[in-house]
Amino acid sequence: MDKLDAIIDRVTSLPPAPRILPDLLTALHKEEVDAAEVVRLIKFDPVLTAQVLRRCNSVHFGFAEPAQDLSQAVTRIGMNEIYRLVAGVIGERTLGAAQRGYGIEQGELWKHSAVTAVVAQTIVRELGGDESLVFTAALLHDIGKLVLSSALEAAYAEVIAKTETGECSFLEAERAILGVDHAAIGGRLLSRWNFPEQIVRAVWHHHDPAQARPAEQLAAYVHLGDLLAHLLGHGYGIQAYAVRSRPEALAILGLRPGDVEPLLLKAAERVEETLALSSP
Repeated sequence: MDKLDAIIDRVTSLPPAPRILPDLLTALHKEEVDAAEVVRLIKFDPVLTAQVLRRCNSVHFGFAEPAQDLSQAVTRIGMNEIYRLVAGVIGERTLGAAQRGYGIEQGELWKHSAVTAVVAQTIVRELGGDESLVFTAALLHDIGKLVLSSALEAAYAEVIAKTETGECSFLEAERAILGVDHAAIGGRLLSRWNFPEQIVRAVWHHHDPAQARPAEQLAAYVHLGDLLAHLLGHGYGIQAYAVRSRPEALAILGLRPGDVEPLLLKAAERVEETLALSSP
């Protein structure tokens, strides 16, 4: 932990912690969900409120009259959908910048993360489970790259050499060059931001879900969402050279290889409408 904390503490350009998301998750998981509490958590961020209302009032939802405030929006589309909109807005705000150490242009990390979240959510809808938890973990799975990007800039050529030739995976290249990887850094960062332990472990081990116990199922959803996002063409930078799958992720979720293609097709249907909804 000390090494991870030391690396995080050296970074001066991290975005503000998305503190509202853990509180919203807690509110959504109460036995009696209080809509007023959900509205209270959101309404003091005027930019967030405006963006959520704009998206709620988009043609995607097709209401005859626009929602005038957050309470109306929650009533119309439900708290789970409001959570997804809020998480999307915060994710775009947090992950939108270019990350030069990874060869990631502005908006690319956000788009990959959003697609990963949509794919993972599509899978959990088919299998059953906590959609909000899966969506959040998948959306934030690469957040550690915000921390390691500047450190990797000086070693960019070395990373390219290691990954492009197939010598090692990107995760292995990070460990060889920096002594840590983005997954561990991301998990530790979310722990410091007081995210639920399940999400912390799923992000920390999303490249090796079996190590995430007792959150291996959540980690497997994230891993499969990440992999299928790349297969759908929503990878980025030099990461596209070095994506390696873990077959045990399918077993953890009770899936067979033949189940993947139908899930991929269903996910593809949702991806473009979601990206259109999140565009300005």
